[in-house]
Amino acid sequence: MSSERKPVDALAVTMMVVLCMCWGFQQITIKIAAAGVSPIMQAGLRSIIATVLLLAWAQLRRIPLFGRDGTLAGGMAAGALFAAEFVFIYAGLAYTAASRMVVFVYLAPCLTALGLQWFVPGERLNASQWTGVALAFLGVALAFVDGFGAAQGSTLLGDVFGMIAAVLWAATTVLVRSTRLTSASAAKTLFYQLAVSALVLPLVSLIVGETGVSALTPKVVASLVYQSVIVAFASYLAWFWLLTRYLAGRLAVFSFLTPLFGVAFGVIFLSEPLSAAFIGAALLVGAGIVLVNRPTK
Repeated sequence: MSSERKPVDALAVTMMVVLCMCWGFQQITIKIAAAGVSPIMQAGLRSIIATVLLLAWAQLRRIPLFGRDGTLAGGMAAGALFAAEFVFIYAGLAYTAASRMVVFVYLAPCLTALGLQWFVPGERLNASQWTGVALAFLGVALAFVDGFGAAQGSTLLGDVFGMIAAVLWAATTVLVRSTRLTSASAAKTLFYQLAVSALVLPLVSLIVGETGVSALTPKVVASLVYQSVIVAFASYLAWFWLLTRYLAGRLAVFSFLTPLFGVAFGVIFLSEPLSAAFIGAALLVGAGIVLVNRPTK
């Protein structure tokens, strides 16, 4: 597979918006499933289910997952980063507010663009595009500014965990683009991450003393099915397919839409309050995405 990547087109834009909607709605399903399954165990179960689905998909499509192609070291590293990201996010939520966690975790697209600048020459951004990245991040910060300042007590440890999660998320994308994984199929790249996290996350859940599975009500099961089938299997497979064809830095900036969709779905489905700053935040994120992806001379 060629290592050359192209700027986003209409197909990529449409797919990224749909993916961000899926990832934003996942925030709702995690809250619903928390009534019966602890958070890290949720992440582990979704990886287990998605791994089984991916194996079946690869068998059906005759996609080789176990052939020797020099991707094992990079794939195992990507899987470890993927699993560690979720551990730090969920562990950090015990020490800081969710709104603060969102702001720190969504440093990741900025760090992704920076890492790609260093390790993948074809992914370098110009000054205008860096301005777009900054605007999009400011939009996310503005959307959560009320909750960000409302936390009581020390949040330092949780905030640091959020920043570590952002570094791990960014490092995963940069690793995929800068190692032999860049020439691997989307299915194989995803398989490494799902398989490793399927092994690691349930063990971490037990080690930290989570309650695990306590009640499998219809709502909890439906939430787990959504996280496993729609998010961890279908949406992540689509994401890695996009990474095999488009510039990762241009795609990453779209992920700033995810927390905004999460807020919108919270208002619609959980009757959560809508901040007055949300509209301004959405405009900033939209402007940032346009700046990063507009044609350059």
